[in-house]
Amino acid sequence: MFIRSLLASALAFAATLHAAPLKIAYSDWPGFTILEVAKQKGWFKEEGVDVELLWFDYLPSLDAFAAGKVDGVTVVATDALVSGANGAKSKFIALLDYSDGNDMIIGKPGIDSIKALKGQKVGLELTLVEHMLLLKALEMNGMKQSDVELVNTSTNDTPQTLASGKVGAVGAWYPVSGQALKQVPGSKKLFSSADAKGLIYDVLAVSPTSLAKNKTEWERVVKVYYKCVDYIKDPATRDEAVKIMAAKVGAKPEEYAENIPGTHFLTLTEAKAALKKGDGLDSIYGSMAVGNKFNLDNKVYKVSQKAENYVAPSIIMGLK
Repeated sequence: MFIRSLLASALAFAATLHAAPLKIAYSDWPGFTILEVAKQKGWFKEEGVDVELLWFDYLPSLDAFAAGKVDGVTVVATDALVSGANGAKSKFIALLDYSDGNDMIIGKPGIDSIKALKGQKVGLELTLVEHMLLLKALEMNGMKQSDVELVNTSTNDTPQTLASGKVGAVGAWYPVSGQALKQVPGSKKLFSSADAKGLIYDVLAVSPTSLAKNKTEWERVVKVYYKCVDYIKDPATRDEAVKIMAAKVGAKPEEYAENIPGTHFLTLTEAKAALKKGDGLDSIYGSMAVGNKFNLDNKVYKVSQKAENYVAPSIIMGLK
């Protein structure tokens, strides 16, 4: 009996050694790329969790999650609602950051304010976050979407589109927003996510099935993420973190460092605060309500999505 029990324990232990790693899709945004620090420092292994980080462009990362090719994905909360409405449900186990200036509406030379866009064309990816950001900018300037003409433009193409002079402005996120400003002399930032803090939250979304099967492992992943945040916020280690992240995206560390303030990395304490229910943008619930309305108004989906069905606060609230 003892030998049989011992054998069963050994087999169970062997199974954990050969269990499939947790696959996480991440992409080129500072709040996502910071995971590269954990990878390079070996922190997942130190924490006893097997993680495979898979690098994608942003939209393909969402497609990979929807297709079940990965267990988790770093994603804008509003975009996760879209995936969920289309069948790829997810649970937000970590709040990563909110955009604090790296998402921008950029005017061509001669356009120096949002109000100057009246009657102008604006190039951006329809129904994604820059579209939502533009609507907030228009709203805060007493304008409506009908005051401009939207031109569906891939974010990666916005610098060339702005340079062509065929649009009055473009919407883009970092690093493309920085490229647009650099490539078009005289262009100007008209509005950014720093003017609407909390409008664009980023999260680690995982499949409900994976969370149910691997909750302990996901707890370790979340713990490591906030360790990365502490690492980049610590003046003693910030430069090393930036160097690792810049290398991943092929940027110069000094240029990458200049754009770090445009992403507000959430510490564990800040993430806990953002998990408190409220109507304002300082709450993930209030922010997602704005995103849900945006998606419904623009017919991205027909059935309203509730934040409560996505936000899974237990892991964050359980960490110290």
